[in-house]
Amino acid sequence: MITRRSFVSATCAFGLGSMISMPALAQTESTMARIKRTKVLRTGFVAGAAPYFVKSVATGQWQGFCVDFANQLAESMGVKLQPIDTTWGNAVLDLQSNKIDCMFGLAPTEQRKKTVGFTDPLFQNTFTLVAKKSFDPKTWDDVNKPEVRLSVDQGSNQDTFATQALAKATLNRFETSGDATLALQTGRVDAQVLVILLAVTVLSKSPQLGHLVIPTPAATAPTAIGVQKEPDQAFTEYVNQWLNTERSKGLIKQTIVDNMQKLAGVDPKLFPKEATF
Repeated sequence: MITRRSFVSATCAFGLGSMISMPALAQTESTMARIKRTKVLRTGFVAGAAPYFVKSVATGQWQGFCVDFANQLAESMGVKLQPIDTTWGNAVLDLQSNKIDCMFGLAPTEQRKKTVGFTDPLFQNTFTLVAKKSFDPKTWDDVNKPEVRLSVDQGSNQDTFATQALAKATLNRFETSGDATLALQTGRVDAQVLVILLAVTVLSKSPQLGHLVIPTPAATAPTAIGVQKEPDQAFTEYVNQWLNTERSKGLIKQTIVDNMQKLAGVDPKLFPKEATF
């Protein structure tokens, strides 16, 4: 005789057994597996972040050295590139939520490493100031004072650096790099903290803003490619191998320099010696 209790127990046991016997369905598809299946590489792009990313309002076309890197990676994999609009502040969340497969230009900070993965360094960033002409600090200690007003774009590499290294300064965070520059232009801050590639770009377009300051000791940090944190490292390993090949051919530096000239009109000879790619 089948009682109500035995029927329920048998049903639950069958259901549990079915779940255990089909582990493949419960597993999350890896990044590399999804790219191979869909033939699409999803990459985050940030509008208004020249020379990393630039989007034409008229045509919607993207330019920038991170755009070129993304296209080159997709081409090497034999897949189509799908740009996904994001911001520096949202890029980590987009990786976590499987909205994008990778994000070029992210700094591998300890906080970010807790939630997303990173490739080998893409290049080394040097932190600088675009400062008003009357503000000419020689060291970072000269900058790290309460009376010094700084602007940064929220969630960026320079925001992370300033938060950690310039905690005593008065830090003003803005949604975009353009807003942070406007704060300098209108006299609300003494300087904008920027990595060197962005700093020379800003000054080439608006030299009246002030001057480039590289306080000592030189402060650098690696910029890498953010990826999803997952057990299967096939995609990360592929990207690292691609990076090594591109760097050995001098193509990483060439791609950056070409975009600096094309998008910002910056002569490669004008880069300070502190700039390393």
